Parts: sequence; C-alpha cells; structure tokens
Amino acid sequence: MAVAGDTGHGPDDPKVVLVRHGETEWSRTGRHTGLTDIPLTQAGEYKAELVGQSLAGIPFGLVLTSPLARARETARLAGFPYAEEDARLVEWDYGGYEGVTSKEIAADLGRPWTIWANGVPAGDTPGETADEVHARALSLCERLEPNLEARERVLLFSHGHFLRAFAAVWLGLHARDGSLLALDTAAISVLGFEHGRRVIVSWNRVPGR
Repeated sequence: MAVAGDTGHGPDDPKVVLVRHGETEWSRTGRHTGLTDIPLTQAGEYKAELVGQSLAGIPFGLVLTSPLARARETARLAGFPYAEEDARLVEWDYGGYEGVTSKEIAADLGRPWTIWANGVPAGDTPGETADEVHARALSLCERLEPNLEARERVLLFSHGHFLRAFAAVWLGLHARDGSLLALDTAAISVLGFEHGRRVIVSWNRVPGR
C-alpha cells in the first residue's frame, strides 16, 4: 500500500491525509455512532497499528484528531499520540438515531432512509442537519489553510460520515454529496491539488486488505 508515495514528498505538494478510526463494536454491527464514546475492538486496534506502518516516516506539519476516544486511540496506535484535538472532527450528531441501524430506521419509517438525503429526527434530541455538518467542514478547511499555504502535509483522524462530508466540501460540493464516497474503518484517504484545483488523490485504502 503505497500511501507514502500518494502523500508526496516534494515541498510543493501539500496534501490532507484522512484516517477513519478503527473498528468498534457499533461500526461492526452497523449502528450509528455519533457522539457515543465507545472503544476500538481488538481488530480495530490492530488495523490502527497498520495505519501507522503505512504512514511511518511521512512528515506532517499539523496532526489533528477528533476528541472522541475511538479516533484518539487510532491516532495513538498509529504513532501520533501528540495529535491535537479539534471538536470540528467529531462525527455527525445523529440525535435520536444514535445507536440505531439504517435498516431499523427504514423499517420504523416505512420507507428507505439515509442520513444524507433524509437527515435526523427533530424533537428532544435533534442531532445535526447536513447544512450544519457542511458549515463545520468549511470551518475546518479554513483551519488548514495556513499549513497548506506553507506547503505542509496535514493528517486528520476522524469518523466515517464526517470525513465523507469533509471530502465533498473539499471538492466544492455540499456535505450531502459525501453520500457518493464509501469509507471503511481504518481507511486512509488523501486529498490534494492538481493544476490548482482541489482533488481526491486516493480514497478508502485500508492497510492489509
């Protein structure tokens, strides 16, 4: 898995490397895991270590992580215990759909459902809208600008739905367009530039697969 080559070693080649956290029991069983702070499984820990092997020796000017334990632990096991916590990297807040599978939600509603098209329920625990996630991703892009202008690589440890939304926003699309980008646990993806335009350099590459 040539992640090191994908991220580029030239001084004029800034990249944003995205890492989705390793497997948890809820991700393994398809339960929506927003702000619930649950640990990695043993398999998730192992894959996080493989992520570290793939990224070994690559210099990063900025390393950020979601403050949630599954992302922080992935960063630590990958060799980045010093990763700075940034709340903008937390997962989509699913509100009343927290801990529920897409199949269960669709059965309850009596129709097909996705977070991208249908959002989360209003009420006592409304969660986040796609527009709110979009704004959060835009704010994060702005945070990274000084490092990218300095031709530095950036490394982000975060979560499945948010990283998909972030990649869409990186491309100038709406966060909802993250629906087009499948992303597995412990996957490494790379965003960058081509002819001055923001592009996806590589996507959803899982070490050891």
